[in-house]
Amino acid sequence: MSYIPATLRKQVTQAARHRCGYCLRSEELMGMPMTIEHLLPEFLGGQTVEENLWLSCIRCNQFKGSQTHATNPLTGGTVKLFNPRYQKWEEHFEWSTDGTMIIGQTECGRATVIALQMNNLEIVVARRLWVSVGWWPPQD
Repeated sequence: MSYIPATLRKQVTQAARHRCGYCLRSEELMGMPMTIEHLLPEFLGGQTVEENLWLSCIRCNQFKGSQTHATNPLTGGTVKLFNPRYQKWEEHFEWSTDGTMIIGQTECGRATVIALQMNNLEIVVARRLWVSVGWWPPQD
């Protein structure tokens, strides 16, 4: 993993509004800084430049790993994963009625939800608690 200068880290963090680009969890809610993710992994030629970096929570980053594509569960075809720097979250995902689950609305969204395990049991339980105290889902 490459070194990311403090000024570049700050630029990426501010652009991402201190939230994970995938699940939208905030640093404040996590109680710790997010990771800086290479959207195109370094070993696949991704550079450590602002255009290839975004904020990701540890969970989403670990589940994503080096993936850039995943299987669309409806067709079985391979599609690119959601790119939080260049795509709009609300065009690919929505919250379930109770606010605990992320629902993919496009091929890319559905594949990303599965690949990043965005609705695994542990995070759904946490979201349920956050909803109960009015901290979730994000309103913007």
